Amino acid sequence: MTAATPAPAARPSATAARAAGLASGKPNLFGHDRNGLRALFAQLGEKPYRADQVMKWMYHRHVTDFAQMSDLGKALRDKLAQAVEIVPPNTIFEKQASDGTHKWLLGMDGGNAIEAVFIPETSRGTLCVSSQVGCALACQFCSTGAQGFNRNLSAAEIVGQVWIAARHLGNVPHHQRKLTNVVMMGMGEPLLNFDNVVTAMSVMRDDLGFGLANKRVTLSTAGLVPMIDKLGEVADVSLAVSLHAPNDELRSELMPINRKYPIKALLEACLRYTQRRARTTITFEYTMLKGVNDQPAHARQLVKLMRKVPSKVNLIPFNTFHGTQFERSDEAVIRAFQKILLDAGVLTTVRRTRGDDIDAACGQLKGQVVDRTRRQEEFRRKLEGGVADAA
Repeated sequence: MTAATPAPAARPSATAARAAGLASGKPNLFGHDRNGLRALFAQLGEKPYRADQVMKWMYHRHVTDFAQMSDLGKALRDKLAQAVEIVPPNTIFEKQASDGTHKWLLGMDGGNAIEAVFIPETSRGTLCVSSQVGCALACQFCSTGAQGFNRNLSAAEIVGQVWIAARHLGNVPHHQRKLTNVVMMGMGEPLLNFDNVVTAMSVMRDDLGFGLANKRVTLSTAGLVPMIDKLGEVADVSLAVSLHAPNDELRSELMPINRKYPIKALLEACLRYTQRRARTTITFEYTMLKGVNDQPAHARQLVKLMRKVPSKVNLIPFNTFHGTQFERSDEAVIRAFQKILLDAGVLTTVRRTRGDDIDAACGQLKGQVVDRTRRQEEFRRKLEGGVADAA
């Protein structure tokens, strides 16, 4: 992390070890949606409504100790304690920014850690959730990409992030809604962890889970075309696409995935996604990089793309991180870019930067990644080479 890295922890307790992903051999109930939980209870010889009762305890009351689930018989509580568990990720540390943004560093197995961020606003509270330890896509302007990749998160580890934030906030579905939105925009590419992400989003949207409306759960992707189509078949959630450039040459330079799935194919997949459901709009995320993608010609190219699919554009001022070659576009340049889009009838917003004093802003999430791709090593070598050249 760019913030101070905590000292190595002492040997974890059994509970902390399980929370960090060290297998206990028991199914973690955070890893099952309602159908999965009912099936698991059937295997235990229990009626489906018992699974529903446990879900309410987990997500509406934030209870993980079966002994406290008072509407379950003692024999069932004892059976569950022996057969399954409810264990959230281990919180290594948490930090609050001056603007109220809250960040958690959550321990995984093998020295890995991920980050989740809650962003409070007047009318809503949004949690940014990670789907992988690191990211394999190597987008040039993203701090997570520079960390490389280790593994996918389990459904339990994804749901556990939401549970930790909901418990911290005292969030009660349908009553005290401090957590109103979840965005799969943290560390990783969600569509490369498809099954676990879909299961987790099911829990987020379930009335017995976190009770969020479909439109309030958003998956953000760098543009895996086949998986966008697959998502449209199985999940009714909002879709955000990381575009960041209005032409293939520039996008392929910034985002290597564009070489496999160029803009034309990506927009066609987005159009198919909108056609599955009425009144669906795709959000296109566009990070403003000084002198790279922020010129009027880029804006006019973007206008032409946006006419091909029901869409809105979210302009994101670049958030710097240690070693990056990019800079944030000037405010006047961002507003001029926005005006070109608005004048052409493209709904365009500028994202307010939040949590940058604790490295919790968009593009800054890093966690701790035991890299399996050698990208950390390559990034460090480039950084050291730049320092040497400057000297």
